[in-house]
Amino acid sequence: MSTAVCDRLTGKNIGNLDDQYLTVLALAARDGDPERVEAFTRAVYMDVLRFVAYLGGAQTAEDLTQETFARMLSSLPRFAGRSSARTWLLSIARRVVVDRFRHAAARPAVADLFDWESAVERTGSRGWIGEEEGVVLADLLARVPAEQRRAFVLTQVAGLPYAEAARMIGCPVGTVRSRVARARRHLIESLHAAERQG
Repeated sequence: MSTAVCDRLTGKNIGNLDDQYLTVLALAARDGDPERVEAFTRAVYMDVLRFVAYLGGAQTAEDLTQETFARMLSSLPRFAGRSSARTWLLSIARRVVVDRFRHAAARPAVADLFDWESAVERTGSRGWIGEEEGVVLADLLARVPAEQRRAFVLTQVAGLPYAEAARMIGCPVGTVRSRVARARRHLIESLHAAERQG
């Protein structure tokens, strides 16, 4: 392995990493070497956290992220690099969120809402957009048709390349591009409408 790759595997120079490099990290970590597994985990942690926060909510994002990485550890030896490591890991994250929703739907929930304001204050923004902006964005995104919203979230929120998003969705790259463009137009129109209403 080259010195640059070794440096990156041991945690040096980790910043905005491209999908090819993340895949190299994942392939190197398949043998279970703790340093390599840690390097891969640190490199993709925030991507997974943002993705599950959007899908499952900020309150459960940390738990869902931990569950995603627990599943990743058991699946990592079988990762063959047929898709990028980011796409592979976000697929695991999506299944974790879906499983959590299924589990929650199967059990009755008891709502304890008397102190919801302090619960929101305790969770804080954790470096994401502000609470009010997050509510507005979630509300605006909820109005975007599901296919467009999924393409938009994968590419614009989770940061996946269009080709990887197309593989996850199961459609051509051009379709993803047009869905993202339509979602963006929809969001802009909704923002303008909201501004006109005050």
